[in-house]
Amino acid sequence: MTFASKPSSSILLSPIEQEKLIEKLQVFTIQGRDKHGLALLRVVGKFFPARLVSVAACVKFLEEKIFPKLGDKSFSVLYVHTGVDRNQNFPGISALRSIYDAIPARIKDNLQTVYFLHPGLQSRLFLATFGRLIFTGGLYRKVKYVNRLDILWDNVRRKEVDIPEFVYDEDQKLDHIPVMIDFGMESDHPRIYQPNYTSSSSSPFDSELRLYSLRCIA
Repeated sequence: MTFASKPSSSILLSPIEQEKLIEKLQVFTIQGRDKHGLALLRVVGKFFPARLVSVAACVKFLEEKIFPKLGDKSFSVLYVHTGVDRNQNFPGISALRSIYDAIPARIKDNLQTVYFLHPGLQSRLFLATFGRLIFTGGLYRKVKYVNRLDILWDNVRRKEVDIPEFVYDEDQKLDHIPVMIDFGMESDHPRIYQPNYTSSSSSPFDSELRLYSLRCIA
């Protein structure tokens, strides 16, 4: 399988060093369970060194360190989006697709829920536009947006998962932001962001949606 990669000039580490860096930063760790008793794969977006590792190194790490531990049992993913910088942590659309395509079918089938913590507006719009194209096989429908930690604890066993301190700090900042939408756990992206319009009329929001999607995840 051929993976799309960044230019070699942007990656100075050897493949082995890249894998060790991913492990050291604890980008992917299996820890704790959700309230359904399913094992959790915790993914911290801010920890992902997108400018230092290739798609191939990331896939190899997952194949050797993560997938064997998941086995053939159902599991959930806790994706921590807090503090993600698209210039530092976002690998690119083609890279995301390559990583997803490399995941074995049994792993995709066993994935029950993706708890997406602290989603931003741009990340919501990105998934609303590209989610169905990148993440085939029903993964898009498994994503549940979790706006606050107290909502996460309603769905995940708190004492079993390590949450970085900067996530708590961000959550406290949200206490001082006016509530624009209902804080909770959501998954119905089209209903929230794509109102119904008749075929004879076009939504003024369509152009804005395309504009935000081009900015990727932030």
